[in-house]
Amino acid sequence: MADRFVTVSLDKRDVHCTARLLTDRAPLTCEVVWQALPLAGDVYHAKYARNEIYALFPPFASTEPPLENPTVTPIPGDLCYFSFAGAELGTKAYGYDREVRPGTTVVDLALFYERNNLLLNGDVGWVPGIVWGQVVEGLEVMAEACNDLWRAGAAGETLSFRRAA
Repeated sequence: MADRFVTVSLDKRDVHCTARLLTDRAPLTCEVVWQALPLAGDVYHAKYARNEIYALFPPFASTEPPLENPTVTPIPGDLCYFSFAGAELGTKAYGYDREVRPGTTVVDLALFYERNNLLLNGDVGWVPGIVWGQVVEGLEVMAEACNDLWRAGAAGETLSFRRAA
């Protein structure tokens, strides 16, 4: 199978990067994400993991993929997939106003843009993610935009995942 690529964008800032799907390491996750594209949602900057931006989505797979190619220490350029029960994230501490409700499931698609990340959450402990993609182009400019998002705020910004042309 030929390599597949996605474009990850911060739409308002008009910044994007390109990632290669890791179909050899996370084939099931890559397939469910690929079939669901395009996806876009409000962007958040991580509080705990450190150098991470992400968006939340309703589940888009008939069954959640298994924990393939897992990590708790993502590196710059990793795209990660997480699935949470709404009760895990449905507290005011996370700042979600409409996406997360107890009794629901939510999918978190994340981009890690710098080093020294640790997927340890104060409420639930270790949170392994599935690494399903790796940025191959544009990470430096995306990292600058992510740092701006951290300092200037995420309100009104959208994180998009699309099949690369």
